[in-house]
Amino acid sequence: MSFNHTVVWLDHLEAHVIGFNNELSQIQVIKSKSDSHLHHKSGSVGSGHAGADQNYLHEIVKAITGSREVLVTGPGSAKLDLIKHVHHHDAEVAKKIIGVETTDHPTDGQLLAYAKKYFLKADNML
Repeated sequence: MSFNHTVVWLDHLEAHVIGFNNELSQIQVIKSKSDSHLHHKSGSVGSGHAGADQNYLHEIVKAITGSREVLVTGPGSAKLDLIKHVHHHDAEVAKKIIGVETTDHPTDGQLLAYAKKYFLKADNML
């Protein structure tokens, strides 16, 4: 089902994608299949950081493609990895992202309430 608004909360292990409109909401949880360790051992060659799980990011993009407006949230750098991925792989979806916000670990209900307030303000500014 296609929704007017979608909020994504993500970290490097899991994403909660909530599509909603005035009457309905739908929650999808997407899990990364990569190892939970994001850092290599000291003394290893390279930056010491594992790259973002591209398949995981691609699954998130697939989940938000049908939405008209998207808000991306999360506690760390995973949300920025998603933004970079979207700009690199799908410019049409990138145009739909209207905000990126830092949030802790809300419940799905708290995330939906936050997104409704956010989109109400954003829609009123148009």
